[in-house]
Formats: sequence, structure tokens, C-alpha cells
Amino acid sequence: MRLSVHFENTEAAPAKGGAVQVGWFLNSQKGGVIYSAPERVRGAERNRTHAKSASRCPAVINMESRYFLIRCPFDLNLEFVRDKDGKPALRNLNGNLSGIRGNKLREKVHVTAEHEWRYAGVPTIQVETPYVFISDEPVYMTQLSPFMHYTKTPIPGTIFGGRFPINVWPRPLMWAFEWHDLDKPLKINRGDPWFYAGFEGPSPDRSVTVTEVERTPELLDYMELISGAVNYVNQTFSLFEEAEKRRPETLLSPVKRRQGGE
Repeated sequence: MRLSVHFENTEAAPAKGGAVQVGWFLNSQKGGVIYSAPERVRGAERNRTHAKSASRCPAVINMESRYFLIRCPFDLNLEFVRDKDGKPALRNLNGNLSGIRGNKLREKVHVTAEHEWRYAGVPTIQVETPYVFISDEPVYMTQLSPFMHYTKTPIPGTIFGGRFPINVWPRPLMWAFEWHDLDKPLKINRGDPWFYAGFEGPSPDRSVTVTEVERTPELLDYMELISGAVNYVNQTFSLFEEAEKRRPETLLSPVKRRQGGE
């Protein structure tokens, strides 16, 4: 079976039924307990008492069901500064009260090189995450800001993500932020909405389910195959078809949890 990244190439393939299966896992298990499972974007507090409530609208339900929320794993309370040499840097405003150690924060949060910023004077910072999404059929994932969650104090900039086929290019996600208002700190608390992962399968009629999967040897070998390609070429999309040729047909293996009392 060919797992083409182009939906139109699947038209002659046998039609699949049921939900589109998307797997997720953490690329690194170290400290993995702080990273919560993706949550389907659906609020339990909705008003369903009226037939015309938006909570009952099929279009709203269908749209929201394709987005999954990722929550921030640790407190961020950062100020953008420049060091004595004028180089961009970050200051942790929580100081000694910070829940995350300074050395660990520096490992996770980076200011990208100034010449790589998309807009002059608008710093880009990145936070490494271990989240990886994978599918055994053509699925595009879009990473974007959590626009359906209200934030009392908006962050002083914009989140930008990307769209790519997770069936052939599963990779750890990076949270990227463009800091437009440098007079305001970037403050996001642990557990706050951080970003969404949205999924598009080959058929608009099929729903999407997201399940944690095992880090099997085959999956880890494939991840190693595509790992770091961005460091060697500028247009990684050009590698999709080559990666597809070398991909095992099946990579998803749902995690089997122990049942209570066993």
C-alpha cells in the first residue's frame, strides 16, 4: 500500500471506513510525566439546552472535533533583553520562585539567531517539545495557536506553526513565538492552553481519533532516518517522496495500559 502525501493519489485506493487513526508519543521519556496527553477541543460546560445553540451546530462540532489541545508543561514568565554585547537573551521573571530550574529552562527555550527573524525587531523564540504525531494513512497536521480558548491576558505576540504530512514526516514539534510587544512579558502558566494540533485526512467525512502509540523499534528507526534533515537541506518537503519509499507500511501500535487490579 502506498501512503502518498498527495490526497489525490489515493482516489483509486480502497475506501476506508471509520475514524482516521492518529498516533502520538513523546520522543524523549525523560521528564515525560509533565507533558499531558492531547485533548480534543470540546468544552463540557457548553449550553445544550436550546436547539439553536452553537453547541448543537454540526458545523461547529465537526470543526472543533478535528483540533486537539496541547497544554503548556511548565511556567513561562520571560522578559526579552539584550546582553552587554547587544545579543538577544531572555530573563526568567519568576527568579528563585520559578518552578523550572534555570539550566533546564535554557535547554528548552531558545532565541533564534537575529538574522533568521521573519520581521526586523520582532524576536522569534522556540521551545522544544517531545510531542510527535504519526499516522499510517495520508494525514496532514497543522500546528496553530489555541484560538478557541479565551486568554484573559493575551500573549504579546503571535504563535506560528506549520502544516506537514505526519504519515511520512513525523517529527518532534517546536513551539515558535514571534514577540511583537517587547514591553510586555511572555507569561504562560503550566496547564494553560499552549497550541492546537489540527488534522486533515484523505476524506472530509471521516472523524479523527488520537491515541498514544508505542515507541517501537521500527518507529524509532524511521524517526532516525528523517531526523535532522533540516540541518542539511532548505526544502525538506522535497524529501517526502524519498522518505515515503523507505517507510514501513505500519508504524502505529497503540499503547496497552494495565487495567486496575491487575
